[in-house]
Amino acid sequence: MFFFLFSASACCLTILLISRILAIQVGLVDKPNVRKLHHGHIPLVGGIAIYLSMCVMYIFLDGSLPHSTTYLIGASILLTVGILDDRLDLPVYPRIIIQALVIILLMMDGAYLYSLGNLLPNNILILGWIGYIITLFAMWASVNAFNMTDGIDGLLGGLTCVSLLGLGISFYLGNQNKLAVWCLTLIAIIIPYLLLNLSIPFGKKFKVFMGDAGSTLIGFTILWLLLLATQGDNAVIAAVTGLWLIAIPLMDMVTVILSRVLQGNSPFKPDRRHLHHILMNQGLSSHQTLLTIVTMALLLAFFGIALEQFKIKEIISLLLFLGVFFIYFYLMKKLQSTTAKQHIIEELQVPKNNTN
Repeated sequence: MFFFLFSASACCLTILLISRILAIQVGLVDKPNVRKLHHGHIPLVGGIAIYLSMCVMYIFLDGSLPHSTTYLIGASILLTVGILDDRLDLPVYPRIIIQALVIILLMMDGAYLYSLGNLLPNNILILGWIGYIITLFAMWASVNAFNMTDGIDGLLGGLTCVSLLGLGISFYLGNQNKLAVWCLTLIAIIIPYLLLNLSIPFGKKFKVFMGDAGSTLIGFTILWLLLLATQGDNAVIAAVTGLWLIAIPLMDMVTVILSRVLQGNSPFKPDRRHLHHILMNQGLSSHQTLLTIVTMALLLAFFGIALEQFKIKEIISLLLFLGVFFIYFYLMKKLQSTTAKQHIIEELQVPKNNTN
């Protein structure tokens, strides 16, 4: 297995080093602007390299995975649209429609949320036709939750590895070894991107970004694996446990969107209300922020898996998750308010300092 995982990392690193050169030539780069404060034009090839590496390694995987053909077709469509978006900056709504069509394709193949588990006393909560609608929203939430974390170097890759690690452990404990190996393979593929994104070991000259193509691909991949982990006769965890495995991206997305809507803004309007922005406004460096958030995600993922392994009732796990989310939402609102006040004070002090 070690050679297989090493090959996955080597494959991705090779594709990254080649594709970044091609991306610069065709203009598939991220340029600095008001919201993007990096230096230089950074190739947006992380998603492309991960996708191609994933396809290569899947060929050598021992056997197929459930709904894998439909997943790969959907991933190809989303990656293509993502590349066009990275290059041409497509409008939001056409992208949402295409995402919906892709998830409908996956649902037609039988992968959807048709049960929320034993949330009712002595009964399984079957969703029926509502499950298709919930799956659509889950897809959109997963894609956008991971997309929104792509704000500082290493964060998207780090949080993705946490979710994949949690899924891999869950599949292993549930005797789904092939899926467990696949999760580890995806981690091995992401690590080279993560290192280059953090300018390790070749420096900033070789930095690459994930791009919307990559974040969309990752969100879709995580949702696919969560459906395999929580639905059907071969489910290895309860649906509520899946929430713990993507807790930070999910809670951050919901908090930011609610904050925007409550202020009368569009939920798609960019701002600096994300967790990584708030922590950096409190004085943490980007690396300290990365370490803090990834550690939080790890603790929550392992806590959710522990609840599953100790057979804690699913309704209790859900209530605990909602409690954690309430605390998160409250603290974020307090920190956002404090940051806003600090900015107002700084703006008021500028004229006074200029007159001295």
